[in-house]
Amino acid sequence: MTEFEELGVNDALRKAIGEMGFEHPMPVQEKVIPGLLHGDHDLVALAQTGTGKTAAFGLPLIQRIDLRKHKTQALVLAPTRELCLQIAGDLADFAKYIDNLEILPVYGGSSIESQIRALKKGVQIIVATPGRLIDLINRGVVQLGDVHTVVLDEADEMLNMGFVDSINDILSHVPEQRRMLLFSATMPAEVAKIAKRFMKSPEEIVVGNRNEGAKNVKHIYYMVNARDKYLALKRVADNSPNIYAIIFCRTRRDTQEVADKLIADGYNAEALHGDLSQQQRDIVMRKFRDRVVTMLVATDVAARGLDVDDLTHVINYGLPDDTAVYTHRSGRTGRAGKTGVSVAIIHSREKGRLREIERIIGKKFERKEVPTPAHIIEKQLYNLADRLERVEVNEEEIDKYMPGISKKLSWLSTEDLIKRVLSLEFNRLLNYYKDAPNIDFIDEKPSKAERKGAKDRGPRSEKDKDRRTADRGMARIYVNAGKADGFFAGNLIDLLNKNIQGQRVDVGRIDLLPGYTLFDVRKGDARRVTGALSGLEFFGKRLYSEVADKDKDYAKASKRKSR
Repeated sequence: MTEFEELGVNDALRKAIGEMGFEHPMPVQEKVIPGLLHGDHDLVALAQTGTGKTAAFGLPLIQRIDLRKHKTQALVLAPTRELCLQIAGDLADFAKYIDNLEILPVYGGSSIESQIRALKKGVQIIVATPGRLIDLINRGVVQLGDVHTVVLDEADEMLNMGFVDSINDILSHVPEQRRMLLFSATMPAEVAKIAKRFMKSPEEIVVGNRNEGAKNVKHIYYMVNARDKYLALKRVADNSPNIYAIIFCRTRRDTQEVADKLIADGYNAEALHGDLSQQQRDIVMRKFRDRVVTMLVATDVAARGLDVDDLTHVINYGLPDDTAVYTHRSGRTGRAGKTGVSVAIIHSREKGRLREIERIIGKKFERKEVPTPAHIIEKQLYNLADRLERVEVNEEEIDKYMPGISKKLSWLSTEDLIKRVLSLEFNRLLNYYKDAPNIDFIDEKPSKAERKGAKDRGPRSEKDKDRRTADRGMARIYVNAGKADGFFAGNLIDLLNKNIQGQRVDVGRIDLLPGYTLFDVRKGDARRVTGALSGLEFFGKRLYSEVADKDKDYAKASKRKSR
């Protein structure tokens, strides 16, 4: 097995990375480090986030610095403040045993005066976001005439954020004989143009295949009705007791709305999007890195450059239009040899987009059933039992309280005591999932033979014969408006959302007929629903609602009322 010493990494760097847990080089490091240490050509490296690329360029970058010169010799450009700080922090860790090496992160959103003071003292490596660096160049504070190496990290993200002109401006201040390294997770045409425009016959290194997803990531999807997406998200979270996830939404509005709902429902969640100030972003990110927040709901733009280890899930609440964006999202889990899960929660109209992503990344998504209430409760109970087994007990401190507690609980058997401990933790969950319906979208179309067989056999089930039969655990509700009145599912949901007091009502199966509508709600919500709908007006029609009577012919009743 290759060692860092064989790659040419010096003793001081090896000592530092050894203490950080680096035992053997990762593939991207094996391919990149020797070329950067001993070659003189430009380099394009295609590698996913989390494959060890910071060490791949950082170790040789540090080793090639002339410590006798207190001038900037290397420049690393990153698209976001978060990534800028992450890279600078990693480089400082690598250089722990190297004296007289100054590394400075330069980024917007913090005091420019303190950055200017540090630059005036002499900095050999600058890690910067393009906007702030140009500001400092224009002020005459940053001098790049001695730079021999420029690194563009997350080049595809920089393009997405519109930094092409900024990169061109910055490179005009760097010697033409510089060496340039470009790192990117994907290789869209625009990145290829950057390489051609700014680099001289670059060598290309590919770790994995172009545009492919990370190898250690499992891709799964759940298909539900659009109205059930949030319910599916909660079930995914509840089915993963130790979840640590980023949930990606398409818009700022969706991001804030989903985060607000999760917080209201008792989850440790926060939103990250462009409407937040830099201070708010910093607070959210600190809470997420410290795991005070375990679910971060984010837009793609806000999460760019976000570097967090050990994510268990990346959840796509809305599929992106660009496959490269999906690759970036999923690459945030399953990092550094660990496994991760990329989840897509989709409705039937998104299935074509999913298949297109599969084709481009060369991976198959596995369709799974949305976790059932029984499975979720079992998973949570076993997780609690596991935590009880592994909890550290401070015998010395707890012993002085045991006699009194034992006396108070002595009338309980071991089984009763266990039941009470579990109920204390899970009554809310048990009540929430009591009689909860299956929310999977059934999209499989029967074959011609199956359809013909079905005709020969007649109706497939009692449910086909009688729309008035509710799904298990649900109540069937009648309302006297249907398609002939211009009344559709969206109108029903809108009326319920505006007129139901208290906790939101989850709607199950909806059957829209010309003169009336039948739909399912949980049994416990039936009275609230019928009470809220009865007496409302829908475009001049006074609504009436009741729990559906299996023996009542609503079709005839609606015809009589319409005459």
